[in-house]
Amino acid sequence: MSERGNASSSLLFSAISRRAALAALFASAVTLAGLAQPTPSFAEDKKSIKVGIISGEDEDVWRVVVAQAAEKGLTVETVVFNDYTQPNEALERGEIDANAFQHQPYLDNQIKTQGYHIVRVGYTGVWPIGLYSKKYTKVADLPEGAVIGLPNDPSNEGRALRVLQNEGVIKLKDGTGILATTADIAENPKKVVIKELDAGIVGRSVEDLDAAVVNTDWALKSGLGPDNRIAQEPVADNPYRNFIAVKSGNENEAWVKTMVASYQNEAVKAEFDKVYKGTGISAY
Repeated sequence: MSERGNASSSLLFSAISRRAALAALFASAVTLAGLAQPTPSFAEDKKSIKVGIISGEDEDVWRVVVAQAAEKGLTVETVVFNDYTQPNEALERGEIDANAFQHQPYLDNQIKTQGYHIVRVGYTGVWPIGLYSKKYTKVADLPEGAVIGLPNDPSNEGRALRVLQNEGVIKLKDGTGILATTADIAENPKKVVIKELDAGIVGRSVEDLDAAVVNTDWALKSGLGPDNRIAQEPVADNPYRNFIAVKSGNENEAWVKTMVASYQNEAVKAEFDKVYKGTGISAY
């Protein structure tokens, strides 16, 4: 090879070497920059969240939760709803970060029918559903053909029917699950008439009925007390414990753990007991 050729080769080699060196330097800089990025922490993640709750006594409970969360560096804003369908819709759409109002059978049905992506992250309490009457003081006193109101949403209707079965008012078909409906009634010895109503209305309709199975929170809102309750579901092994829920994928976030801890403590339990006067029981 000629001297000129050797010189050209040397220049070409030098140019390639410089480009390679620059490329390597750039790659190193990018790598170092990536390493320099801080790992996302709670302080840089959510500092403020919105939690959907149902109006009423729970508002008092959540005021204490908000105070507990503030001490842990998390600002919680409660968003109050007046019925059971809205909080999951709002959570699914991202309008709120969490909600606290439902039990697992209700959520399971909502996921099945609405396709929600929502998961349980921490239990709150259980409100044993009861049979109330302003006309009779014992289940045995209910007359033949008595008109009994039940909540009409799938999970609570099944729950209410089981209260009636436990009291011998009706008998459900063998193998009936927790989402029982009136179509699953196999025996009705007193020929009671079942009237299906919205959960928020059934309690206020007791005056016009012989009896009604009412969720405890709605019973309180309707002015029904222990003196009006003639039967109640068992508390032991109750599958209807309420909980805090978030969108699937968020369950392991630091703010979720902080939120749950802000609920599950003695200060909140004391307010819970004060507000619900024994009709609700902390369940975590």
